[in-house]
Amino acid sequence: MGLVVQKYGGTSVGDIDRIRNVARRVVRTYEAGNDVVVILSAMAGVTDSLIGMSRRVCPDPDKRELDQLLATGEQTTAALLAMMLIDMHCPAQSLLGFQADIVTDCTYGNARIVDINARRILDLVGQRKIVVVAGFQGWDPNGNITTLGRGGSDTSAVAIAAAIKAETCEIYTDVDGIYTADPNICSKARKIRRIAYEEMLELASLGAKVLQIRSVEFAAKYNVPVHVRSSFSEEEGTMVVCEESGMERLVVSGVTSSKNEARIAIRKVPDIPGIAARIFTPIAEAGIQVDLIIQSIQSGGKNDLTFTVPKGDMAKTMEIGRRIAAEIGAEEVLGDDSIAKISVVGVGMKNHSGVAARMFSTLAAENINIRLIGTSEIRISCVVDEKYAELAVRALHTAFGLDKEPEGKGGAEKAGKSSVRKAKREIRTAGKSQKK
Repeated sequence: MGLVVQKYGGTSVGDIDRIRNVARRVVRTYEAGNDVVVILSAMAGVTDSLIGMSRRVCPDPDKRELDQLLATGEQTTAALLAMMLIDMHCPAQSLLGFQADIVTDCTYGNARIVDINARRILDLVGQRKIVVVAGFQGWDPNGNITTLGRGGSDTSAVAIAAAIKAETCEIYTDVDGIYTADPNICSKARKIRRIAYEEMLELASLGAKVLQIRSVEFAAKYNVPVHVRSSFSEEEGTMVVCEESGMERLVVSGVTSSKNEARIAIRKVPDIPGIAARIFTPIAEAGIQVDLIIQSIQSGGKNDLTFTVPKGDMAKTMEIGRRIAAEIGAEEVLGDDSIAKISVVGVGMKNHSGVAARMFSTLAAENINIRLIGTSEIRISCVVDEKYAELAVRALHTAFGLDKEPEGKGGAEKAGKSSVRKAKREIRTAGKSQKK
């Protein structure tokens, strides 16, 4: 038995009955002989309700005070769960972010964890108490409460698991694992039983919403095994772990789509040194993230420069682009928010050629035009018209063999359960080695 971190999302603690269901699961883990630290989100809808309330007070609430307000959502669920556990005759104590000494930078609303003093959590664990920590929050060096941004409770959980050297971090949510595609788009999507940190980082950055990207970064950096599973069933989920050779059995592990994209084109940009910096520096200073970039060569020393940004930043980017275009002598700035980014991801792509060719030919067969292309070692992304996004996902899912179970009928589930058991054995072995 070992030290386990369990994180429960907003839908898992959506009302008193669901919090009680969480309490029963925590008690079972505890009575099996494990030490347990629980990280909780606010009840589903509470954070949005608090934001709405603040905007009724003033259109642009002070960011410090907004963090003070939003932190109460997780405080509520943490205290309620601790009360239930105590009522069920299990010793428990809740901690807020500052009480757990989760130190962040000073960026209200999207703070980053810089340190966790795990002493208090470990002292309580040493007393065989179940420690319930409010996720999504910490405190800065000036003593102010900060919040970690959307999905921040995932980051809290993995960071705490790393700090206390937990054997595993279980992320409980309303889905039962990571899938080869969004099941709402592709009915043939299958659960991935075991996935590498690197793949999960790409999927999270490309629109897969099961895990927050910063939590995956923490897990990869500190080698924290993460088990993504449903809080509404006992079924094994997806293990997110270090890459291993067995993961290369499929060249592509998943297909994602994101409609939160806008395309910006600056026409006839002078082809001179430093011009890209003139364009992208003010965009970066405005806090806008640029994704795919392509430059096409035109005649007469002029180029067209096209790139993508989040859809919500399109208007601001267009405004900056027009100002810079006037300064550098570019012709015009065009924008298009009716696009989608389709991506294929897989560690197997490192050692296999022809992935791009198969992706492009599959899209061509469906008469889907490619607007932009971007790649990494384990990912290829294409920008297409938004109306073709779901068709593209289904076509690529089939083209890369993801519709079928890789082990044959019934074999994948057996292999999946085996891989989860293998991961748990590896975790226990590592834990014993650390103690020695």
